[in-house]
Amino acid sequence: MNWKLIFQLSVFGLIMAFTTVWLIPENIEPAFWIAIFLFCAYILARARTGKYFLHGFLVSLVNCVWITAVHIIFYTSYIANHPNVAKMAEEYPIFPTHPRLAMLCTGPVAGISFGIVLGLFAFIASKIVNRKVAVR
Repeated sequence: MNWKLIFQLSVFGLIMAFTTVWLIPENIEPAFWIAIFLFCAYILARARTGKYFLHGFLVSLVNCVWITAVHIIFYTSYIANHPNVAKMAEEYPIFPTHPRLAMLCTGPVAGISFGIVLGLFAFIASKIVNRKVAVR
């Protein structure tokens, strides 16, 4: 397991966590995530010699920690810039009065879901991309 690479690639998730609070509107956020997933999959395919899916999955799990923490900490600003998320939070039958708790519960579910996607992207990229050859 290359934890250094996993944490380095998860920095994109940390950057996205902050930029989605104030800069990136929710309607174009998916385009940024697709670009990040493609880039991460490419890097994993080039840098690793195996366990592509697992590395992609773990990058997304670490991303989930960053994103959930930042969105909970800056909840007021995040919700002000994401009205659809605010509407969904109000409609949660269990957590309508505790939206931060709802984020804390749904964050890992999103992390696992997107981890499967990034893991598949990394696995597919490993079949397409030539690996980096170590020079001695």
